[in-house]
Formats: sequence, structure tokens, C-alpha cells
Amino acid sequence: MFSFASKHFKHLIYILLPVFLLSVVFVVFFLLGKDSRTFHKLCSDLCLSELSGDTLSLHYTLAYPEDYGISCDPCLPCYQADEASSSDETSSLADLLSSISPDHLSAEDAYTYDLLTRYLALQEKGSRFAYYPEPLSPSSGMQSGLPILLSDYTFRSAQDVEDYLALLDQTDEYFGSLAAYEKEKAAKGLFMSDPSARKIITQCTSLMDPSSLHAGDHFLCKTFEERLNSLLAQNKITPEEKEQFLSENDRLLTTVMAPAYERLADSFTLLSGSGSDPKGLCALPDGKDYYAYLLERSTGSFRSISELKSLLFADFQQNYTSLLTLLQANPDVLSFQDEDSILSFPSEGAMLADLQAQMKKDFPDFPKEPAISFSCKIKRVSPAMEPYCSPAYYLTPPVDDLGNNIIYINHRNQPDSLTLYTTLAHEGYPGHLYQTVYSQLCLQNRNAPLIRSLLHYGGYVEGWALYVEDLSYSYAASASGDSTKAAYVEACRLNRNLQLSLYSLLDIAIHYDGADLQKTSSILSKAGITDPSAARAIYEYIAEEPATYPKYYVGFLELCLLKQEARTLWGQNYSDKLFHQFVLETGPSDFTGLWDRLALWEQKLS
Repeated sequence: MFSFASKHFKHLIYILLPVFLLSVVFVVFFLLGKDSRTFHKLCSDLCLSELSGDTLSLHYTLAYPEDYGISCDPCLPCYQADEASSSDETSSLADLLSSISPDHLSAEDAYTYDLLTRYLALQEKGSRFAYYPEPLSPSSGMQSGLPILLSDYTFRSAQDVEDYLALLDQTDEYFGSLAAYEKEKAAKGLFMSDPSARKIITQCTSLMDPSSLHAGDHFLCKTFEERLNSLLAQNKITPEEKEQFLSENDRLLTTVMAPAYERLADSFTLLSGSGSDPKGLCALPDGKDYYAYLLERSTGSFRSISELKSLLFADFQQNYTSLLTLLQANPDVLSFQDEDSILSFPSEGAMLADLQAQMKKDFPDFPKEPAISFSCKIKRVSPAMEPYCSPAYYLTPPVDDLGNNIIYINHRNQPDSLTLYTTLAHEGYPGHLYQTVYSQLCLQNRNAPLIRSLLHYGGYVEGWALYVEDLSYSYAASASGDSTKAAYVEACRLNRNLQLSLYSLLDIAIHYDGADLQKTSSILSKAGITDPSAARAIYEYIAEEPATYPKYYVGFLELCLLKQEARTLWGQNYSDKLFHQFVLETGPSDFTGLWDRLALWEQKLS
């Protein structure tokens, strides 16, 4: 009997084992699929939430949102009273995310999961500082940012024009909501300083100059007509529609947008006196904690403030020693004056072409897939906007229209040839333009969730641009063809790094350690900046724009440290081109993620 039972038991095993294995596979597949589906839905819902209530962000992120299932009425993201106190949405998203096992996700999704987990945790940390951000700061506020975004709002169809006009029609409500937020800030003792408020009032008065609007030569009139002409040439609108659009644009600018700016100026006039002299964030209740949070969010660095101070100070000393050694070996550099003779390119386009040629040995070519028709235009900032724009900026294209790229140059201060060359490296090749297109193509190739394009990492983005700008000085030295000029170029590079390192240290000193104008002026005088008006301008800018300089320079130093680690880990496999490929293929990330990925690449290369 035993043998009979054993024989039949074996037959039963042969029958049941495949069924059992199939069941296990089915259960595992179901569990893995469930987490994957939940994660993708969470990412999709988060994208919809972020974009559906802000048409400007949507338009600059996606050229064709309908392809992503996103459809919404045009709207500006108006602030609602007391909404600053709510963090429930972030908490619920974090809870839902924690219910998903990253082990059940693909490698790409698991990396996005880790980034999103830290991103939401940081957002939650910042929720208790709801009245500390400054959406209307003198240098980067929406009072100057909105006209820039509107003037560059791409018209691909007549519907885009109608959406644009609908946004213009909402500017009174938009700025009214921001004025309400500023009033709430003032009630909590967190309103900006009087000098900063005066700058806002002046900007509101000059940006929407009534005489320019009535004459039709305001830049928002001119850029609007230029975009309509492009649509007309493509037969996407009729001459009659163009005239109707022009008339409506003029009406909205004069009867809605201009009065909105007047009322914003009036509200700041009424709130003046609520603030005080410019001071660092540490002068505010919980200001040091807010600055620590802001520094982490802006730079993407995981290091403590004391670590960052040590890192910056060591870098400052190294650059100072290098500059001193260079000047001792090349005393002619001190008397060099003919800056415009360093580089002799006939145009900005020729400079970009030289940068593209020189970078080939250090940087990988664009991915061949997906194939795109690529163009880059260099435009001049409108004279009316020159006082409010940075020296240059790259207009990031939508992720589904990467072929159309624009770099704006601000000619207000007439940059010399070297400054223009390194600026184009920062904004174009191998800077923002190259980085954006390369990374986005890689993300698309890997079917990465769209949320990766919405998570902003200033330290990664600006750190890369500053890193390649630093490298471009060697390209400029090569193009100069002269040893004295090359030494001068290197001196400029070291001086630039000294300045940014110093300003980053001052950022921490002002906002975390409580340095006032007198202390800041004393520090600057030791660095050779003795003009009181220059010292005040530097102090006020840093006080108004906390964590801006560290976003650039800490990001740059983090990439340099990452590069050193890659050289150690990868050994003989290391090359600069491979390191650059690693950073670009990983895509926008915090530096925790980049360090984690670096170890994985070591395994991949070994």
C-alpha cells in the first residue's frame, strides 16, 4: 500500500506543482502589479493636481496636455485666505506613498519613489513656515516674473491665444490674492522691509507704464502681435481673428492688468511700515529653522549648515591660494585691460558653435531616440524688462516639445566677450539647454513618470550650469590662443569662484548667524569691496533672496565632490565623459539620490 500511495502521490505532485507555481507567480504578479498601478495613479493624480490649477505651469510643462489626459479651463493659481496653513494634502500623499512597497516597483519607478518620498517629507517640513516665502520679492517676484512668462507664452493654436487672454483677464484677481497674502504676513509680523517694499512699488509703476500701453509699444503689445503674425503665417488664424485678438489684448492690458498693478502698488504703500530695515531670516521667529529648511530645499544637499560652512570656507581658501599663485607667476595679468580682445567671435551663435565643438571631448552626444527636430534661438531681453531680468536665462521648453529652445541675453550691462561666452555655456552648451534636453530624452526613453519633470531640484539644475560654466573658462582659454590671455581667463575663473563662495558664506552669515549690514560690510572690505553703496546692495540682495547663491555654488561643489567619489569608485573605468553621462542620465535629483545611484553605477561598470 505504501508503494501504491507513494506512486499516486508522486503523480499528484506532478499535477499540483505546476498549479502551485502558477498560483505563486499569479499572486506575486498581482502584488507587484497592484503597487505599480497604485504608484502610477498617485503620480498621475499629483501631476493633475499640480498642473490643472495653474495654466502657466501647464503650458510651460506640456505643449499638448490633451495627450496626457489633462484638460482644464485657463486659470492663474490665486491664493485663498488661510490656505497657507493647510498641509493635509501633503500628509495624505505621503501616507499613500508609504503604503506602497518600492520593492514591488521597477528600478525607474523605485528611484522616483525615493525622490518623491524625500520631496514630500521636505514639503511637509516646510508647511509650518507658510508665511515665510516671498512671492513678490524685488528680484524674483511674480510682479516681474508674470510679464516675462506672458511675453514668452507660446501660441501653437487659436485656443492658446484665447487661453492667454483669459489669463490676462484674471490678473486683477491674481495680484489681489497675493496682496491678501502679504496683508496676512504683515499681521503676523513677517512683512518685507520698507526698502524692499519701495522697490516693489517702483516696479509696479514702471512695468505697466500707461503711456507705453496707450501708444501700443509696450513689450506685451509687441510680443503678442509677433506671435499672432506667426500663427497667421501658418494659416492657423485669419486676418480678422488677428485684429479681434489685438483689440482684446489692448483692452485687457489697459483695463485689467494695468489697474491690477496700480492696486498692488497701493496695497504695498499701505503695508509699508509693517516691516523694518533689511534683516536675515534668523531675526524672525523660527527663522533659523526656516532657513535650514530653505537651504536644504534649494540646494538638494543633505549636509548640515556647519558642514556647508566648512566646505565653502575650504573652497574659498583654495581658490584664493590658486589665484595668488597664478598672479605671482603671471604679473602681466594684473595690468591686462583689453577684455574684448580675449575672444573674437562674430556673433553669439558662433560662440555657441565653438562651445558645442569643444565640449565633444568631455560630454556625450544627445541620445538618438526619441528623434527630435532641434533648434535654438538667441533673443535679446526687451529693454523695458532689462532692469528686472537676470543677465541671461534659458527658457525651458515643454517636455513634449524639446526641439524649440530659446536663450535670452540681457544687454543692459553690455557683457564683454569672455562673460558672454561663459554665460552662453551656462545657459546653452553644455549648460541648461544641453542638460534639459539630454535628461528629458533619457527620462522619456525609460518611460519615467511625468512627475519627474515637475519635481524641481535647484541644486542639480543650477549646480550643473555653474559646473559647466566653470569648465568653459578652459574652453575660452583655448580659443584665446595666447598664454597671457589664457592666464587672464584662469584668473577670471578663480575670481568668479571666490565671489560666489564668499556670497554663499555671507548668505549663511546673514540668515543663520545674524550678520547685519555693518558686519557684512566688514567682511566684504576684507575681500576688497570697500564701497559702502556696493556693500549695501550686496547685503540687501542676499537679505531679500535667501539661499539663492548657495543654490548655485553648493550645487556646484556637490557635483565636484560627486565627481571625486566617482573617480575613486570607478577606478580605471572613470572618465569625465562617463561621469557627465551618469549625472545627465540620472536626471534632476537631490544629491542623496545621486550618491545612491553612483554606487549602483560602480556595480554596473565593474
